[in-house]
Amino acid sequence: MPATPNTFFTRLLAQKGQPILIAGPCSAETEEQVMTTAHGLKALGKIDLFRAGIWKPRTRPGSFEGMGTVALPWLQRVKAETGIPTAIEVATPRHVEEALAHGIDVLWIGARTTVNPFAVQELADALAGTGVPVMVKNPVNPDVALWAGALERMERAGITDLMAIHRGFSTFAPSRYRNAPTWILPIELKTRFPHIPLICDPSHIGGRRDLLLPISQKALDLDYDGLIIETHPDPDHALSDAEQQVTPQRLGEILNELKYRYRSSNNADYLNKAEELRLKMDVADREIVEALARRMALVEELAEYKKENNVKILQFDRWQEIFNTRTDWASKLNVNDKFVAELYKLIHLESIRKQTEVLNGRPQVDGVTHLGPGL
Repeated sequence: MPATPNTFFTRLLAQKGQPILIAGPCSAETEEQVMTTAHGLKALGKIDLFRAGIWKPRTRPGSFEGMGTVALPWLQRVKAETGIPTAIEVATPRHVEEALAHGIDVLWIGARTTVNPFAVQELADALAGTGVPVMVKNPVNPDVALWAGALERMERAGITDLMAIHRGFSTFAPSRYRNAPTWILPIELKTRFPHIPLICDPSHIGGRRDLLLPISQKALDLDYDGLIIETHPDPDHALSDAEQQVTPQRLGEILNELKYRYRSSNNADYLNKAEELRLKMDVADREIVEALARRMALVEELAEYKKENNVKILQFDRWQEIFNTRTDWASKLNVNDKFVAELYKLIHLESIRKQTEVLNGRPQVDGVTHLGPGL
């Protein structure tokens, strides 16, 4: 595991002793709008970085796509008048050059760029040797490998002053969120890069003002290192992402409502009880694994009988019976039935894999996700 670097972000966390807070408008629209927002955030006394979109390529042309280079002097004024460092998104080497020429303190790579390794590598090459801190958003699609790859490309270019931003993932499934949080993916990223701070972007995850507080609280409870929240002096008339922006005053209210919990406690009673419960969970986990081993042995035995009798793997009625009864058992035992449903999908896939090996007499090569219900 790499040693924790002494970077802009880690120093900021150490100095504050609490999460990093980043705020500012989705888009820098006018100098007046930028400065009004900046002074409103300065009055809160809690904001560590002022963010603003300068180049804003949208999904489809024709909407507001940012003021471009003309807005960079506005950010210089933000820092001069408020003392708050500034951050913008960059998507091309030219963006990097212009941002650094105007003294922008922190750059971030957006979700639409992270998804493209060619673009990420061009940015890594442009950023090499600059010493500027860089934040990397997750790609739009739920692929932790692309996110990790972008961070690795930065590190290989000698860029160690890094932070990851979780902004949610696009999905075709109906959702209350603009971008599904899929919390397991940023947690997986954190296990791969424990030395890189991770912050949450509840604005893009929620897409609505009323979701900012619960998403922010969830992120803090999951030990995220900070939040990046879009703010605007007149959100309803913002030129981009109006529904997810809040005024600086409302941001202050949200920050005051958040509960900042400790990573641990020095209370002896807590430590003793926590250790006791964790030991019991270790025993329960061992029993779960042993039960899975027994189940898979039965699956293998059944597969042998299917092979002897020339019976197909596909047994749709049996799978439906398993899926329905196990979730019913879960509900009666006060266990989340949706969780059990997902668990049994994984158990089912492993059962299919094992049966395929037995019936075909060789390890399965092409995975199990393309096979239908079976056991």
